[in-house]
Amino acid sequence: MAQTRHVALLVETSNAYARGLLVGIKKYLVTHPGWSIYLGEHSRQETDLSWLDGWRGDGVLARIENAHTASHVRRLGVPAVDLSAAYLAPELPCVETDDDAIARLAVEHFTTRGLRTLAFCGDDRFGWSMKRGARFAEHAAAHGVTAHEFKMEHHRNLAVEREAMARWLDGLPKPVGVLACYDIAGQEILEACKIAGLAVPDTVAVLGVDNDELICNLTTPPLSSVQPDTTETGFLAASLLDQMMTGANLEPRLHLMKPLRVVTRQSSDILAVGDPIVARALQLIRDRVDDGLPVETVQRHVGLSRRSLDYRFMQVLGRTVHEEITRVRMERLSDLLLQTDWSLPQLAARMNFSHSEYMGVAFKKFTGKSPGEYRRAHRAL
Repeated sequence: MAQTRHVALLVETSNAYARGLLVGIKKYLVTHPGWSIYLGEHSRQETDLSWLDGWRGDGVLARIENAHTASHVRRLGVPAVDLSAAYLAPELPCVETDDDAIARLAVEHFTTRGLRTLAFCGDDRFGWSMKRGARFAEHAAAHGVTAHEFKMEHHRNLAVEREAMARWLDGLPKPVGVLACYDIAGQEILEACKIAGLAVPDTVAVLGVDNDELICNLTTPPLSSVQPDTTETGFLAASLLDQMMTGANLEPRLHLMKPLRVVTRQSSDILAVGDPIVARALQLIRDRVDDGLPVETVQRHVGLSRRSLDYRFMQVLGRTVHEEITRVRMERLSDLLLQTDWSLPQLAARMNFSHSEYMGVAFKKFTGKSPGEYRRAHRAL
């Protein structure tokens, strides 16, 4: 009989990101049974780890968010994998979301909608927030845009914080796209917009990170959010720990996991394009994303030659009309793969592809994965 491995999980259950990690760990255990899990109830910044007193196990998966937790994990003296961007135990393998990729997705989300003023709302208690803010500014600069920044101050009470945030938002050039470092901060931005009397998304477009379904759909309007690949993050961390518990000597390096996509809801569903011809063309592309819209139809709709329209698109978006149609279609297909159980022929018919094989080739060229691989990789069990 195979040996049972006793594994402690220092992963909070209070937020969607951490719960996604746990789903990924569970996904790994479906095909690699034999672990006995020890999961204590604690928060992200928890320092009371007395529930581990006397525990004698084989490995640890931990969100090491503070020096106390790092010290405690070291004292346990068993193989461990870190799941925190704080990177406080550099001697351990670490699996974490790619903050640069999150920032790039956010900037592209806003600039694709024609926004030329961008801003970031950060929380300096967390290293990942500071990384996201810095990368957001860099990617904005690459698009010729300066990113403004607001730093949340948690020593202030919530009412004072929202008033300060409202004043900051009111003073920004409009329209503006604001990336909140995580969904809770996005919720606060939306409330501050109400205080300042700023229309969302027409004046302020807001995007969070983590795609916490509960938070994002409780806000008014519903909050758009970057969806990290938490399931695969947890899965990889479990795989690395399994190798270590069986004697592998793994390099203590950082494994960065790219986010899945931007889940667009009402808070950022805006087209703020200064060129009225391009704006009309973009609206048609979005309205008929399922139709397999040819470039010629877009040309006729706006009354321009392909060369002239491509020139305008390149000036505004940095892409041709065909490239924009492809991008919108592939994003739509990504959503349908994750939100439905439709077969590939059904999806091809819905998206007006001539056959599912051609759809699969186009999707793999765009994402690097076939539709089936994408669905298996990114849907939680």
